[in-house]
Amino acid sequence: MTIQKNRDAVFAAVELATKQANRPQNSVRVIAVTKYVDSSLAKELVNTGIQHIGENRVDKFLDKYHALSSENLTWHLIGSLQRRKVKAVINYVDYFHALDSVKLAEEINKRATKPVKCFLQVNISGEESKHGFSIEEIDQAVDVMKDFEQVELVGLMTMAPFEASHEELNAIFSKAESLRKELAEKHLPHMPFTELSMGMSGDFTEAIDNGSTFVRIGTAFFK
Repeated sequence: MTIQKNRDAVFAAVELATKQANRPQNSVRVIAVTKYVDSSLAKELVNTGIQHIGENRVDKFLDKYHALSSENLTWHLIGSLQRRKVKAVINYVDYFHALDSVKLAEEINKRATKPVKCFLQVNISGEESKHGFSIEEIDQAVDVMKDFEQVELVGLMTMAPFEASHEELNAIFSKAESLRKELAEKHLPHMPFTELSMGMSGDFTEAIDNGSTFVRIGTAFFK
């Protein structure tokens, strides 16, 4: 299949999942994760009409950002970010999906020249291999971050275990949506908590069914 056909198939699948979840059309945005390909192949994908690009490493993010600077794209940094690398990248980022500590938020607030849309990464599954706040840590973290005016907490991000069953996926994703609603109802300054970043190639259907507004899809575009 060509990249164009792959792109059409991905968007059709997301549109179908959105419809089956009885959600409004265009309420889910697809982030094309280009970490497995070079800038020229990413450019091919952008030419099919992709608007959201995601990278998980700072060096790869910067390579793609500068190579595709003439395109009107929304840029997502979706991987873990070391504090020492914040200065190099944060002012190119539209959405940061892996805010996993108060200290990282403090560094972003210090280095950003404009508010950065951030997702709190929450480790709902409790896996030791995953980063993120535990559910019990969220309220305290949010209380500290309320003073960080350059950190706009737009929502939550979570990932499910790779081998999770359909039932386990629904349980994890529905918990994330419940947490998001609880936080949104607090009406905190620069913390709208309107978004959910969850769902990848293998589990975006369950994620959309439970309220995800951003799905992160990579290999399906390039198979």
